[in-house]
Amino acid sequence: MHIDLLRSGSKALPQQISDTLAQRITSGLLQPGTRLPSVRGLAVTLKVSQVTVSKAYADLEKRGHIVCSQGKGCFVAEHEPSGAGNGACWQDRYDDYLPRAQLWRNFDYTEVEFPFHLAAIHSELLPLEPIGSTMAALVTGQPELMASYGNFQGDPELREIMRRHLQPRGIHISSADLMITSGTQQGIDLVARTFVGPGDTVYLEAPSYTGAIDVFAGRGAEMIFVPMDHEGMRVDVLTRLCDARPPKLIYTNPTFQNPSGVTMSITRRQRLLELARSYRCLIVEDDPFSDLYFRTPPPPSIKSMDEDGHVVYMKSFSKVIAPGCRIACVAAEGNILSRLIAAKSASDLGSPLLTQGAVLPFIAYKYEDYARKLRTALRRRMEKAAKLLKQYAPPGVTWVLPEGGLNLWLQLPSASGIEKLHELAEQEGISFLPGDVCYAGDQPSRHIRLCYSQMKEADMERGLKRFLILLDKHLSSPD
Repeated sequence: MHIDLLRSGSKALPQQISDTLAQRITSGLLQPGTRLPSVRGLAVTLKVSQVTVSKAYADLEKRGHIVCSQGKGCFVAEHEPSGAGNGACWQDRYDDYLPRAQLWRNFDYTEVEFPFHLAAIHSELLPLEPIGSTMAALVTGQPELMASYGNFQGDPELREIMRRHLQPRGIHISSADLMITSGTQQGIDLVARTFVGPGDTVYLEAPSYTGAIDVFAGRGAEMIFVPMDHEGMRVDVLTRLCDARPPKLIYTNPTFQNPSGVTMSITRRQRLLELARSYRCLIVEDDPFSDLYFRTPPPPSIKSMDEDGHVVYMKSFSKVIAPGCRIACVAAEGNILSRLIAAKSASDLGSPLLTQGAVLPFIAYKYEDYARKLRTALRRRMEKAAKLLKQYAPPGVTWVLPEGGLNLWLQLPSASGIEKLHELAEQEGISFLPGDVCYAGDQPSRHIRLCYSQMKEADMERGLKRFLILLDKHLSSPD
């Protein structure tokens, strides 16, 4: 079993081992009943003492993740250890380099009736028909697109359309400074695999986007989470942290942040950019939601103020118009972009021409009008969800209504009992995102995320009312 250990890091080795195994367990990479390596075997593999591994296993057992039995070994909890592992196949012992896979777990609720866990937009609100018609016309009219590799950087015409889209939003770059990716998830992965290695310090908001955490964890980065307030990431706290641990990269989702919904103020954006300049590091600005504001546009992007190429800006179109097309653009300059294009070419030889061509005319000619209508529909859903919260949320549950985006971020009176609530909700056909997956390690969180845009409006209202009644019953229970 491979675990990246930061031997000069701030966290003790037993805690690093324990946290990594805990993440593998909670994200489903280690199934209940799986037998863990012996203390001696893992110590040899990781080149640490047996005492270090014993302390890690003891911590995991204390936290309820594993069960250890003298003479039999240690097993992932929830199965009887006596019967576990007897018929384990060779695959269970085949080493991997995945420290966690929470994003994969978050999508694994396709059968629930009320999928509040998934930050997505219901298909009835998406422009699937015009995009589908364009794709059908391309298949019949230009079938050679399916036989061709595209430009590694992306279709030149689509990049020009993206440039025109970004210009009125304050981002003045050429189409040569843009790269098309298969969603921003690929963009984050390309930045990480190009610029982040084991032990590098990556700063993120606390909480942060689960998919980004998975990527940086996979690179062996030392992730440090910076608290937020109503203006976004606490740059004053970040500055003090950077004095001790200089950043290699800062990841931020500054507009209608996922999962909290908080928007970073213009002052914080300016200070964050100044910090990146002083430390000569990159900022990854992940921007899927800035067009989804309810009343007034959000502050200008950090990229719009960037004069020295410190910001790698990512704009997703997948989530807003057609998730299945997996289209986003990455804006960067100079040698930073060149290296990202090299990584992209090694990753997939370029995004599919067919999907790029399918979204191109919609983004060029119909997007702005569509976005206005979408904002109205999402605001109506949010306001109905807010009304239900006010009417049915039990005492002690708090929230701040977002000014845009897709999610509500609820704070419960205590972190204890959320796992039980999750089980009860699933029995009722309801899913939500527990806040602890939005941090690295095994950090308890009092928060849960609910998405109000994933269902039809009537279904959202019915499901949210059912969940809030269940939540009230759960919090009132003496257990």
